[in-house]
Amino acid sequence: MTEINPALAGFIENVKQDQILWGLQDETGEGWVVCDSSEFEDTDVMPLWSSQAAAKSHCSDEWQDYQAVAITLDEFLEFWVSDLNDDGVLIGVDWETDQDCFELDPIVLAKELVDVEEA
Repeated sequence: MTEINPALAGFIENVKQDQILWGLQDETGEGWVVCDSSEFEDTDVMPLWSSQAAAKSHCSDEWQDYQAVAITLDEFLEFWVSDLNDDGVLIGVDWETDQDCFELDPIVLAKELVDVEEA
């Protein structure tokens, strides 16, 4: 078994426990927060959090018009992963504004979530 990033391990544990991921959605319900990758040029990252409190804490400054919205794990695996992958968007797990966060491919995240579920 490969060594898993500690930030990712905590994220996966929380998501598996609650069966929910959290993103920031705009007031129209159409747009989600996406940022530039800190690792890859010309790559977008969608920040996701494993708790509502962590997501809500980012609804300020440039994201003040967004709100924390729950995405069920089933919905994420069924719909989001393929769409994000098709768009070339990475996932930023438990994103923190003032530091580089762990970014990974949505397919890799999905596999980690499923592997943990079957363990």
